[in-house]
Amino acid sequence: MNSLESPHNLEQSAPSTEESSFGEVLRQFEAEHKSVEGPETAIEGTVLSISDDGVVVGVGRKMEGVFRGDLSSLPAGLAPGAKLPVHITGKTEDGYYSLSTIHVEKARDFSGLQAAFDGKVPISGTVKEQVKGGLRVEVADGVVAFLPASRSGVREMSDLQKLVGQSIECRITKLDIANPERPDVVVDRRGILEEQATVAKQQAFETLQADVVVDGRVRSLTDFGAFVEILPGIDGLLHVTDMSWQRVEKPADVLTVGQRLQVKILKINRESRKISLGLKQLTPDPWAQALENLKQGDRVRGKVVRLAEFGAFVEIAPGVDGLIHLSEMSWTKRVRKPSDILQLDDVVDVVILDIKKDDKRIGLGLKQALGNPWDTVESRFAPGTVVEVPVTSVAQFGAFVDLGDGIEGMIHVADITREKRIQHAKEALSPGQVVKAVVLEVDKDKRRIRLSMKQLEPTSADVFISEHTVGETLMGRVIEVHGNVAKIELAEGVHSRCKTKEEATSQAATAQASDVQDLAALLSNRWKGAGGASAPEGIKPGQIRSFKITAIDAPNKRIDIEIAE
Repeated sequence: MNSLESPHNLEQSAPSTEESSFGEVLRQFEAEHKSVEGPETAIEGTVLSISDDGVVVGVGRKMEGVFRGDLSSLPAGLAPGAKLPVHITGKTEDGYYSLSTIHVEKARDFSGLQAAFDGKVPISGTVKEQVKGGLRVEVADGVVAFLPASRSGVREMSDLQKLVGQSIECRITKLDIANPERPDVVVDRRGILEEQATVAKQQAFETLQADVVVDGRVRSLTDFGAFVEILPGIDGLLHVTDMSWQRVEKPADVLTVGQRLQVKILKINRESRKISLGLKQLTPDPWAQALENLKQGDRVRGKVVRLAEFGAFVEIAPGVDGLIHLSEMSWTKRVRKPSDILQLDDVVDVVILDIKKDDKRIGLGLKQALGNPWDTVESRFAPGTVVEVPVTSVAQFGAFVDLGDGIEGMIHVADITREKRIQHAKEALSPGQVVKAVVLEVDKDKRRIRLSMKQLEPTSADVFISEHTVGETLMGRVIEVHGNVAKIELAEGVHSRCKTKEEATSQAATAQASDVQDLAALLSNRWKGAGGASAPEGIKPGQIRSFKITAIDAPNKRIDIEIAE
């Protein structure tokens, strides 16, 4: 019968070459699959792709591996083609190897669990299901532990279900095996993730270098700046002074939370782990251009951007401020605070007084742009000029008046009035009162202008002159006699000089000699006049005589008379 066996039986008794090849493949796959379930050393993997679902890594086998869930343990700046050591911890439902950067071994019995608990050694576990308050995790054959939701490492409860079926690393925080049939085991995954994140954060921090431009996201704003996340878990401080070349009052005026931007790493303190960032450093420094174009003596226009106790800051170019010191604000006023002259947002013309390139400081002058009003006082307020001005202040010695452009003049107490003698200027004047005065003296160097009010008041001589004419005869009293000249009182406070005949003759001869330029005649007449001079006949002090007005000089308040015949 052996020779008559059917083909079917033969096929069963003698496997074909194809079946033999399939069996070999199956045995090889089982061998590889078995090898990934037990302890092994790290494998060098190659990153194939990165997406929101995870990181796919080639591990040199027929299946790729994948990182899913919390990726904080991965190195910063990971990109396709990068090499990294990985450990295979299991398989996913969609046919990938589950990978980890930390190799852990799944405990096989209570002794292994006890050793892991005592040594706080991470172990591997498989999430079986979600239960009230957390997850059930198989940590050994037949041993299921409880993973509280708060220690699961997920931020949202909705993400808890995503861990079901995954192999995770965890640490035993409670182990009670008094009842072997129902052991009480509690595990923690969050601590493992935090440790991995710390290691990854440290590794990422070490890769950072100063003067490098990085991408960041504004995480929070404060009064003094903004904290920008430049790597997962790594923030840098962008100080308000480094946000813009122009002055920034509040960070919120420039940035918003969640905003993405590029920043430059200015400084890294490895010990304190503090990072200083800059935003304005990515744009040209306006000071460099300004210092090339500006020079001392230039007249520029700017806006008042800040007031300080010592002066005002004026923006003369975008991001370039200059300082007007209090002493450079006015030629005439004593400025106690900037707001006496300027207000915020005022647009003013200024003159550049000095430039300190190394310190990036520019000194400005406001008064220099306005011009010094004292330069023209001699022409505007020449002696004899009559002004009508307000009184600004009074003191015992006199009163100050406003002449305009911040220039003040002073009226001495003795120059206020002729009517009476006053001891204090307030007896006649008060602040705000408008007065009429004449300029007596101008001292440009000492910046003093003296005025008088009484000079404009009519005198006894003015009244007398207005009431009499040349040729008029009137009575007068002889006050004193000196040689050939007598002083005569014509009215109260009005005095005149009486000419003798000899003096009149001498003056006439002098005039004649001057006309014909006869110097000899002039000297002869003067000699004769001097030799023959004598007091008017019969004139003595105290006498009352009749006199005739011969000349009146109203501007100089002068009256000439002679004895009436």
